[in-house]
Amino acid sequence: MKAVREAVEGCIDAGVRVLTLYAFSQENWSRPPSEISALMLLLEEYIARETADLRGNGAQVHILGDRSRLGPRTRAAIERVEHDTAGGDRLDLNLCISYSSREEIVRAARLLAEEARAGRLDPEDITEASVAERLYTAPWSDPDLLIRTSGELRISNFLLWQLAYTELYVTPVLWPDFTRDELFESVLDYQRRERRFGGVTA
Repeated sequence: MKAVREAVEGCIDAGVRVLTLYAFSQENWSRPPSEISALMLLLEEYIARETADLRGNGAQVHILGDRSRLGPRTRAAIERVEHDTAGGDRLDLNLCISYSSREEIVRAARLLAEEARAGRLDPEDITEASVAERLYTAPWSDPDLLIRTSGELRISNFLLWQLAYTELYVTPVLWPDFTRDELFESVLDYQRRERRFGGVTA
């Protein structure tokens, strides 16, 4: 919870408008039931403790992922934080919960197939934009920067479509120890880079 607070407040200080955090993956459902229960309780506790501050800081919370697998109490908590922070205009805070990027892409393909079967969409008209519009992240542009903590060199089924041209920053700092200073260092590193999106410089 401390690391989330540091990241949220650091993003607001730095003028970052969208922060997406990977809180709980669909693969995490294979963990022991006692661990899953503890993680869900932690999520509910975070929402209970932090909603007022999030609202006061102008953060609007969005939950991305498959809510059908969440228990009633957890679903009620995430619906409450979304409702209570609606209208925040300084930061969109996306929490990926019960999230799988591959499943997100499959879901988008299924939605497109259903529209094509209903005659509302010609398959030949399907484009990259058509897919992107049916992802959980449709309201936002693709990320500029991915911060990978713990020194891990993988993206773990996170925003696979959206990260095509995202800059990567890997830090050995463990997530529970992550601070706004580490966030600021990653942003400064990003600002020194030249983004070409597959092209070349003049």
